[in-house]
Amino acid sequence: METVKRRVFDPETDQEYEIELPSHEAVQAALLELDYPVRGISSMDAANRLAEHFSLTDRQRNARGSANSRHGLFPYWVNRGANNLVKSGQLVKLRRGWFAKPEQTPEGSESETAPSISADAASDNPVEDNLSPTAEQSIEENYQQIQGELAADLLQRIKDNSPAFFEELVIDLLVAMGYGGSREEAGRAVGGSSDGGIDGIINEDILGLDVVYVQAKRWEGNVSRPEIQKFAGALQGQRARKGIFITTSDFTREARDYVTTIETKIVLIDGRQLAQFMIDRNVGVSVVKSYEIKRVDSDYFAEEGE
Repeated sequence: METVKRRVFDPETDQEYEIELPSHEAVQAALLELDYPVRGISSMDAANRLAEHFSLTDRQRNARGSANSRHGLFPYWVNRGANNLVKSGQLVKLRRGWFAKPEQTPEGSESETAPSISADAASDNPVEDNLSPTAEQSIEENYQQIQGELAADLLQRIKDNSPAFFEELVIDLLVAMGYGGSREEAGRAVGGSSDGGIDGIINEDILGLDVVYVQAKRWEGNVSRPEIQKFAGALQGQRARKGIFITTSDFTREARDYVTTIETKIVLIDGRQLAQFMIDRNVGVSVVKSYEIKRVDSDYFAEEGE
């Protein structure tokens, strides 16, 4: 099963975390494999069946795309996938939130016509009518997709360029994040190394009240615990209490666990976070278009005495 990583929110705590979900392509392929009765399948029913098909955990089923979302991200993906299949003619929409295979559609019914279902049956799952993507949800979903594609493109371009370019990139990013003072000062503090990475000591603030030891690796494989242990030793040798380790790949679980057991403060930045920081700080990217979403200001229209 092809999966994608997404930043999502826990509906219980509104805490953000990363989770793997079936890709849009995997969802659409699974939708075509479902057995559709003549009366069709509701999007909620389809989401539940696909959740079982993909063996999703409760956390994967209930995760929301944003803190303000009222419904789970996975059911939304299922509904969106079904609507995409309707557009391509592979499914038929019987009514809002209900789908069927074209060959199983009752004779004489049309794509947007509801099957003969009683009013009671139609109201069994009122949430289904709210799952059709709103304009705002569609913008958010497309925005996240564009962000993901941009991050992947950034990482690939970093890997395609030279170690010297990587050195310049890290300096630019650190300065953009408020480290190192000026660009010139940061450039003097960070120097190249023979293994395709960079290392150096950089001011934490413009006054140089504290320093941060920086190491970055332009690697394909994950950075393991021994590399982080060596980095921690280098910090002690430089009398530094804080460090940033940047990689274009990822860190093993053992490496991540190790930094939580030592007194020295070490921040690990993997390839995904590196790309996101570049996007957030406008390093190597530029704004093409921006959209503002506005809503009615109810207070403006409230007259005195109401």
